[in-house]
Amino acid sequence: MYNEPILLQPVFQERIWGGQKLKTQFNYDLPFEQTGEAWVISAHPNGPSVIKNGPLAGKTLLDAWENHGSLFNKSKENENAYPLLVKILDAADDLSVQVHPDDQFAREVEKVPYGKTECWYVLHAEEGAELILGHHAETQEELDEMINNGEWDQLLRRVPVIAGDFVYVPSGTVHAIGKGIVILEIQQSSDITYRVYDYERTDAAGNKRELHLDRAKQVTTIPHQDITLDQTQQTKNGMEIKKLVEETYFSVYHWTLNGEVFLTRDGDFLQASVIGGAAKITIDGNHFEVEKGSHFIIPATVEEFIISGNAEIVVSHS
Repeated sequence: MYNEPILLQPVFQERIWGGQKLKTQFNYDLPFEQTGEAWVISAHPNGPSVIKNGPLAGKTLLDAWENHGSLFNKSKENENAYPLLVKILDAADDLSVQVHPDDQFAREVEKVPYGKTECWYVLHAEEGAELILGHHAETQEELDEMINNGEWDQLLRRVPVIAGDFVYVPSGTVHAIGKGIVILEIQQSSDITYRVYDYERTDAAGNKRELHLDRAKQVTTIPHQDITLDQTQQTKNGMEIKKLVEETYFSVYHWTLNGEVFLTRDGDFLQASVIGGAAKITIDGNHFEVEKGSHFIIPATVEEFIISGNAEIVVSHS
């Protein structure tokens, strides 16, 4: 089954901070004025992607994971849930300041299989754009006091970003994507967020969104820890491969394709998001076209493939 890539249709999520850049940058047909997220490779129950091709066309990736585990080398060790979730986020306004739990807390307290470690590849950033990444508190008492007193300027650590930057965000890291930034996010397949601060925003009915201060304080890493990534680059025929991160939950690479490359699959299965240009995937003489905004999986049933064209692709596996 599936001697071809699994091509996926994004699922869109409305967010108070969303906009229309997913239409202008990726030509997606958006269902909301404030479209904040496209879940582009997702087997999460809150928004599973739909398969576009092959024997499972019209089924969701969640259905494929649950009923066709051979596509992913699924075993008893990894049968809890599909491990990763890939999104594109358009921050037309600042996201709330938030933090995510680790696996142990998520399982014991939230009764879900995964916490949330994530990473961001910056696709677009307006001039002067900033992220929040970490905090300045040195102790639990200092963190609690600064949150309770609303001392956000003193507490939060701001980082400028430009397109092409890569940011690794382990669970326990206080963070927020700033206004004017579009990112590709690769994360554990989890939807657990503890909101710390939301800029006193209200919805159309005048209601503020819920904060989760008690749990946020419990899971935040204190003091903040910067992570140094071992990033390397190599050239393989017509492609430059940059390793962005290889950590416990995922490995992520940036491919710059200029030509034709023969590849063998890494990991149990390979996820890919085309962020620029266009390419052709060839498997056993059959050709599959992808372009900017395409997202696909090379399943466990495909060992080797050829990719050709001129494209930027962000690739990940667990």
